[in-house]
Amino acid sequence: MIDIDSRLRLGRAITKNECDAALLLMQTLKQAHPVTPPAMATDARGGYEDAIVETWGEVPAYSGFGRRPRRKRAGPDVQYLQVKKIHSGSRLIAVEREVVFGDPQAVVELLGAHTAYIERSQLTSRQMNGRVVRKTLSYSKELRCLAASCAWEDAVYNWTRRNRSLRVQSNAPGRKWDHRSPAMAAGLTDRIWSIHELLTAVVVPAKRHQR
Repeated sequence: MIDIDSRLRLGRAITKNECDAALLLMQTLKQAHPVTPPAMATDARGGYEDAIVETWGEVPAYSGFGRRPRRKRAGPDVQYLQVKKIHSGSRLIAVEREVVFGDPQAVVELLGAHTAYIERSQLTSRQMNGRVVRKTLSYSKELRCLAASCAWEDAVYNWTRRNRSLRVQSNAPGRKWDHRSPAMAAGLTDRIWSIHELLTAVVVPAKRHQR
């Protein structure tokens, strides 16, 4: 799960099936967006539509007529786009988009009609992390090993790697561009970290609200 503007990896769910992963991702995202989810675009796999409704949906109020509603529904402020890729064997033959929740025109203008950013991030992931490379013997045999490897990969990606698409024009003499990491683009830091800085950084636990 990445932020479109900063390319920052916001979260990752590692489970044994895609539906559980989608629900876990949405529950993680709800910690930062408790009332309404941010606008999202995904592919047509993984049960994201059901996960969004389960996480943020509400049961409609009973009007007093007919049967009492039991199933949750997405609120009017939810914006969600699915990009469906149609294949013939290994060949991509068509790409269709469907606005599942929200105004169709507004959602497309906001999110675009593709999932290129997350797909590029997945390619980068396979280049950085041997445990997620397809059709090799380096895959993880246990979920905990895969989770540890992916957590380290995401930290390196967010804090220590420059992203060409995030560079900005430089004001320094003799230099055309200032490179930025996703963490810099998200306003979390003012420099690209070294691996040493990342390994020695002290993480302060978040305070939990006492009930």
